[in-house]
Amino acid sequence: MKIAYFDCPSGASGDMILGALVDAGVSLDSLGAELAKLPLVGYRLAAREVTKGAFRATKVDVEVDARAHDRQRSLPEILSLLDGSRLPDRVKAGARRIFARLGEAEARVHGTTVDEVHFHDVGAVDAIVDVTGAVAGLHLLGVEAVHVSALPLGGGMVEGPHGKIPVPGPGTAELLKGFPLFDNGVRAELVTPTGAAILTTLAGSAGSMPRMTVERVGYGAGSMELPIPNLLRCFVGEATADPEGQESIVQIETTIDDMSPQLYEPLVDRLLEAGALDVFLTPVIMKRSRPGVVLTAIAEPSRVGELSTILFEESTTIGVRWTDYRRTRLARELVTLPTAYGPVQFKLSKLRGKLVTVTPEFAEVSLIAREKGLPVREVLEQARADARRHLELSPDS
Repeated sequence: MKIAYFDCPSGASGDMILGALVDAGVSLDSLGAELAKLPLVGYRLAAREVTKGAFRATKVDVEVDARAHDRQRSLPEILSLLDGSRLPDRVKAGARRIFARLGEAEARVHGTTVDEVHFHDVGAVDAIVDVTGAVAGLHLLGVEAVHVSALPLGGGMVEGPHGKIPVPGPGTAELLKGFPLFDNGVRAELVTPTGAAILTTLAGSAGSMPRMTVERVGYGAGSMELPIPNLLRCFVGEATADPEGQESIVQIETTIDDMSPQLYEPLVDRLLEAGALDVFLTPVIMKRSRPGVVLTAIAEPSRVGELSTILFEESTTIGVRWTDYRRTRLARELVTLPTAYGPVQFKLSKLRGKLVTVTPEFAEVSLIAREKGLPVREVLEQARADARRHLELSPDS
């Protein structure tokens, strides 16, 4: 599978993303031809090679006619533009998702509804081209999955449509919720709303680079001159399979000392429903000798954003941390086997093809014990023995 990994040590913006994709091999003519399928006029694409620090990169600019530049658009207007285009369905869908998240973020910040939000900068022609062009560029490269590094937070103040605002702006901060961030010490707007929306929406995982065979590397340049090279890198290549039984996971944690114990059950249930592989609670003693709980969730890297959001919504925590891990799992399968109590579902685990564990589903064992008035331990041991005997006699085991 073809994948792309965006490495963003100095931030991300729409033009940086376009520059990296063009530098990685997307023809500017092909990109322009795709964007021409969008019923949008008053602009042209331009690309040039620039130097940032000691390194070369591609700078892509969306040059907009003066009459088209200041137009504000609502989310329904932008979605209508996309729906009325001749773009491939996959490109339309990706751009729609990005603008929908932008609309939700702006609506939350301004306390209004998505349909009533009028985009300022991100509703202008250049932002529409940046968003649609990023999705179209990935499509032209044949990329099926996107992964993104942690993003630098930036700092200071920036002039916006509503006057001076802190960096990151409220809309950008909303988009970055649940995404890994770091402080590189640069006081500037390093991640724009458009850049945040594109990368956080398309990212299948965030953090370290996934296992891949790199075929191309593209460098996209930003407009600002910073104390560090203002570059975004895009690695494009084929995903490589993990060695048998090995996989990447994340351990997501938060420490809580001010929540009713009654709320942990629905929180754990929702995390599991959202794809957590495991969730457990550990009692701890916190500062000022307060008793607290460390909630730990094990998950695939792509689940970090969603599970972090659930923790913020369903618990009293104000901070979530996570760590990348590698793990090895035994091959496993679920089968139904005969026992003295009737058919029971079992989980079988194997190591290099050899059967290691035979574990009956505990819920079924518990139900059988209750119905027959037997100790659970007795039913568990009998069912396991019956299953092993059956597997030893089976020619396929």
